[in-house]
Amino acid sequence: MSPRERNVYRCQQCGFATPKPGTCPDCKRTTGELVVLVEERATPAAGARRGGPPSSRPRPIADVAMDDTVRRRTGIGELDRVLGGGVVPGSLVLIGGDPGIGKSTLLLQAARALAEAAPPVLYVSAEESAAQVKLRAERMGVAADGLLLWSEGDLSAVQAAVDDLKPRTLIIDSIQTVFLPDLESAPGSVAQVRECGARLMTLAKGSGVSTFLVGHVTKEGAIAGPRVLEHLVDTVLYFEGERHQAYRVLRAVKNRFGSTNEIGVFQMADRGLIEVANPSGLFLAERPHDVPGSVIVSSLEGTRPLLLELQALVSPAPFGTPRRTVLGIDYNRACLLLAVLEKRAGMPLGSQDVFVNVAGGGRVTEPAADLGVVIAAASSYMDRPARGDVVVIGEVGLTGEIRAVTALEARVKEAAALGFREAVVPKSNLTEGVRPALPTLGVSTIHEAIDALLG
Repeated sequence: MSPRERNVYRCQQCGFATPKPGTCPDCKRTTGELVVLVEERATPAAGARRGGPPSSRPRPIADVAMDDTVRRRTGIGELDRVLGGGVVPGSLVLIGGDPGIGKSTLLLQAARALAEAAPPVLYVSAEESAAQVKLRAERMGVAADGLLLWSEGDLSAVQAAVDDLKPRTLIIDSIQTVFLPDLESAPGSVAQVRECGARLMTLAKGSGVSTFLVGHVTKEGAIAGPRVLEHLVDTVLYFEGERHQAYRVLRAVKNRFGSTNEIGVFQMADRGLIEVANPSGLFLAERPHDVPGSVIVSSLEGTRPLLLELQALVSPAPFGTPRRTVLGIDYNRACLLLAVLEKRAGMPLGSQDVFVNVAGGGRVTEPAADLGVVIAAASSYMDRPARGDVVVIGEVGLTGEIRAVTALEARVKEAAALGFREAVVPKSNLTEGVRPALPTLGVSTIHEAIDALLG
């Protein structure tokens, strides 16, 4: 006799499972929230799983044949850059982002080019009707004959349609709204998302269909559903940006077919997303001149250098307790740099409110912008503007030394293309054979940098 199936109680946020009802101990320990466990069937019904990778035997790695996979271009250069050069046949790509950020718009524009180059493309919308998608397509000028629209949430029906139509590309909008009728839980639950993701992964690998999934995000910004979903897919992309701002940034946090350091920059317009070929010019379009607290830094995103404006405001704390407010860079890193500035340069910032911001809503994640934060804070405290035609590059250590950075020539070349006349860089980067595109001033300590830029 086979053992009787027992239901489990599962957390709908982290996937924790237990045979007893109650609240999730993992969520309580990590976030402090009391999340009630939901009862689910322990295993899918018999015959619920179908398909799967073909059976094979283990063999030496030297005998494994390599396929000459040709990537397909999406017609959107910024998306191709983030994907690693194009869409790989049989790949499974997950795109997440806030509501209204432009995920569906981006995929609809990509579907147009893919439908013209490698038809057919099946766009499955489980959230909107086909007429609603058609309205957006008409506004964007998308009218490819090879693009098929279908408003369907039953993944079993989608699998049957894929077997019949044999599309080259499949788009599911979204993974949280499709469902399998064999599972008793509601669409968007952990069991549904996990099982639908596994089905689509098997479908993509078995038939060679390039599959895109749209994923909802939680209030913390992570993709909703179990973490196993991100482990299943080949590529995880995050679409970032503020809804009230025109530009969007596409980042890869996982990519089995390319780098995770590349970013794509877009601008939202009436007819859809427009690629931004020169994002540095976009971030610096409204920068002020000869104003204390404003410094231009060069940040490297993958192979692309970006020039960003760092702004700092230093003012006396009115209530005796100084504040530290940071936007666009790591808070702990900014506090560390302010402590170095106070200790090594003798600026009494302990009694000052300090606000640091990356203008335009940009974000800096690498230490090459450290010197820019230090100079911006010192400029605001001394009320002396730094030169507007100088770009500042360098990592700052705890003893006040300026450390070398990577790809200095590429950073300086980008600054020269935008009309800057000089660059302040680490002295250790100016070795024999390095020929930057701009006149450079090498500094080894923050004292030298402050003297050179602020006098």
